[in-house]
Amino acid sequence: MNVFLLYALLLKATMTSFSGLASLPMVRNDLVVDRKALTDRQLNTAVVAGRTGPGPNGLYLVSVGYYADGLPGAAAGLLALMTPAFLILPMMRWLGRRAESPRVKSAIRAVVLASAGLLLSASLPLARDAITGPVTLGIVVLSFGLLVLTKIDTLWVVLSGALIGLLAKSI
Repeated sequence: MNVFLLYALLLKATMTSFSGLASLPMVRNDLVVDRKALTDRQLNTAVVAGRTGPGPNGLYLVSVGYYADGLPGAAAGLLALMTPAFLILPMMRWLGRRAESPRVKSAIRAVVLASAGLLLSASLPLARDAITGPVTLGIVVLSFGLLVLTKIDTLWVVLSGALIGLLAKSI
């Protein structure tokens, strides 16, 4: 894949989302559905790699870039992840004065809700690819329950899920 096109697609995803995994629907649509540069499995792997390492939630874009075009693609993903941080400075100067406006607050709330809906729509195909049997389904249900009903730190849920998955695979 052309590295400049990859940068443009990943930049579009980061610029039109608030943070982290909110860019996932656009990335999936552009690189898995439209251009077939990645598979759902590769996108799942990129998300896992980005979530298990330290750093921003959108770090998975570096892995996406790597899957799409090797090291130049990883560099494109990193640049796409960093570019909005530099562009936000002039925007914050303009928006900072208007942040308390009811119209601006309503617009931000609407964008957050739309982003949540898009994230859910992109997560379903990825979940279908990742849930391969009763063990993985159990991990999903148990993890969801723990995260919703308790105050257990996400790290422990992720590590427990990985340990259960490894134990189930070794048996």
